[in-house]
Formats: sequence, structure tokens, C-alpha cells
Amino acid sequence: MNAIVARDTYKVFGRRPERGVARLRDGATREDLRKDGLTAAVIDASFDVREGEIFVVMGLSGSGKSTLIRMVNGLLEPTAGELRVYGDDVVTMNKQQLRVMRREKVSMVFQHFALFPHRTVGQNAAAGLRVQGIPKHECETRAKEALRLVGLKGWEDSLPGQLSGGMRQRVGLARALAAGTNIMLMDEAFSALDPLIKREMQDQLVDLQHKLGKTILFITHDLNEAMRLGDRIAMMKDGRIVQIGTAEQILNQPADDYVSQFVQDVDRTRVLTAGSVMVPPVAIVGSDHGPDVAQQVMRQHRMSRVFVVDRDQTLRGAVDEERVAAAVRDGARTLDGIVDDRVLSVSPDARLSELLPMSAASPEALAVVDGGRHLMGAIARVTVLKALAQCSGTAEADHGTTSRISVPARTEAMAR
Repeated sequence: MNAIVARDTYKVFGRRPERGVARLRDGATREDLRKDGLTAAVIDASFDVREGEIFVVMGLSGSGKSTLIRMVNGLLEPTAGELRVYGDDVVTMNKQQLRVMRREKVSMVFQHFALFPHRTVGQNAAAGLRVQGIPKHECETRAKEALRLVGLKGWEDSLPGQLSGGMRQRVGLARALAAGTNIMLMDEAFSALDPLIKREMQDQLVDLQHKLGKTILFITHDLNEAMRLGDRIAMMKDGRIVQIGTAEQILNQPADDYVSQFVQDVDRTRVLTAGSVMVPPVAIVGSDHGPDVAQQVMRQHRMSRVFVVDRDQTLRGAVDEERVAAAVRDGARTLDGIVDDRVLSVSPDARLSELLPMSAASPEALAVVDGGRHLMGAIARVTVLKALAQCSGTAEADHGTTSRISVPARTEAMAR
């Protein structure tokens, strides 16, 4: 389900802005309108924000990103186009309807904290609730829970001036959480923080989003922040959205030279994931097969070690050629007792930067598994090196084609 939908949305400032929209649709540029005293802040913007995702709008100063977020919560009225929040048309809402939307559906976290200096942390966190007329006891309860979620339990009676910048921003975040809205708008929320605190706040935001399932529209000019936070990213330039995609799509498939130049200095090891660089399987062995089959598979593919999986692709471990050969000599009929369950494994969301030390410490391939320990892929040391050297989003297979020994071909490779 889409929480926010924008279709062909424009915002032009100045006299008779509708004429500016018509001119833009006929091919006029921002500069053409500027000569006539009109400012085209947002031009023909179309995007969807899915429920429960972090959608980042990224752009330089003047790109239109802050204007865009202010149209979403009704602080600015679009000049033309469609803008909906959970299906309700923001463009046609009156003042009362906008107040209800902000109270029940959309909350906002500001760049410069926007705290009341003479009110306590608890009172600041509950400020939005008191405006709604919610009983004092419920306000306090919800504010305390929100402060606990952002790591400020015990600070309820302190004043903002007693807090660090990062802690004050946590109060702003708690205030938005206490409001109980499904959608949170964050306009350059962390840009005023120093780098270390900024990273802590980014980590906390991702953690909270995973726990609470909030829909977050996040505005930033910091590309690394966008890449780190965004499930998807909209890149803006001169009022237009020039590309929407995941961090990896924008990094590896830039839509134009502007995006390409923008991403050229990004630390790709912090963007590329295990899921994007894992290789397809050469071979695996089913846990119900015997050592003779395992030996045959390893000889056929010239492998010294192979993953062992159940029929549902659950990873059981790996076997190596020495143990398999000994089991064959002993006449063993199963792999019992020779499967090594100490296989290094990572989630598909793990960043390449996390894989580097693991890959360097072990000559064996890393297993990529989901939460249920189902084998999704494998990453050999050569695959990590290839990803670093080529800066590619999805590594190609290092070896041949899949061997269909016991489970479907979607199971990933154990490298040589």
C-alpha cells in the first residue's frame, strides 16, 4: 500500500503561478520563468512512498526537496498536480482537514530541534498531544514511552539546555513518535549534528523504523546519509526528480551524468550488500546424500569444500574433501558426523564493508542466509575482490553452471 502518492506535482511561486506551470509543460526552463519573476520550486514530480519504508529525497540546496516535503503536510499548496496521503487529496483539504491530517496521520521532525527551552523534555515530547486536547495522564504516558524508545528514559524532567545537540534531536524524534502518526516527515533532521552523533541518530532511526514500521519521508543533501538510510532514494535537480531507485540502483545505474557525478565519490563498500555480490551455485550436496555423492560432486567441480543443505534449502554446514574421503573409505552411507556446522554466514543486507574482515580472515566462502537459515548465496574471497575492483552491483558467477544435486538451482555456490 502507498502511504504518499504524488502525480505530476508542481509548485511555482510568484504572480499567476498557473501560467508558469503551463509554460513549463510547453518546454520552458526554470531560468525562463525566473526572468518573469516566477520561481519553479518543484516541476512535474511523481513518486510513491510505500507504507513502512524510508523514502529519501536527495538534492543540493535549491533542488526543491524541502518545498516537496512541505507540500506533503499541507504547509504549502501545490500549484498543480495530485498529492495524496493514504488516499486523501491534500490539495483539496481545507484548514480543518489539514489539522486533522497532521494530528492523526503525519508528524514532522525539524532540522533545528524546535523545542520549547523553558519546558521540560517530557513536556516537549508531549507538546503535540496537549494541543490535540488529549488528557494529561495519557500525554505523559505516551511521551515517556517515546522518550524510552529514543534512549532518553530518565531525562523527562530535564530542560533542553541541559542536553547535547544529539539528545535534543532525540526529543524532537520522541515528539513525533508520541504523536502516534504512521507517517513521519524529516527535513534535514540530522544535518545540524556533528558526524559521530549524526551516525548514532541514523542508526537509531533505522532501528526504530524496523521496530515500529513507520513510513518515513526523509530529506537530505548528504548522499552518504541518503544511501545509508533509504530503502529508495529520489534524486532531485533543479526542481525535478531525475531518478528514483535503491541505493544500489542509483550507484550502479545512474540515470544521467548529474547522478553519475554525484555518486562517484560514494564509499561503495558501505552501499553494496551481500545480496548484490553473492554468486550463483556451482554445486551443493543434500543432507540426505552420502559421502560418495559428495565426493563425486567435489571431483566433478574441482572443489575442496561444499555446502550441505536440507531439501528446504536450510543450511546444515559444509563438508571438506578429507573428511568425505575418509568416510568413503570407511564405508559410511550418510554424512552424519562429518558436516562442519561452523560456516561463516551473513545476511543478504550485510554491507560489503562488513564482509571484508570476515573474508580476509577465512579462505572459505561466506554463506548468505536469511532469518530462517535458508541458503541464499555464497561469497568467495575472489567475489569480494571482484566487487571492490569493478564496483559492480551484482557479481557474476565465478564458475560454470549450477549442479542440480539435491535442491533447486536458486541455492548459491560454495566456492572452490
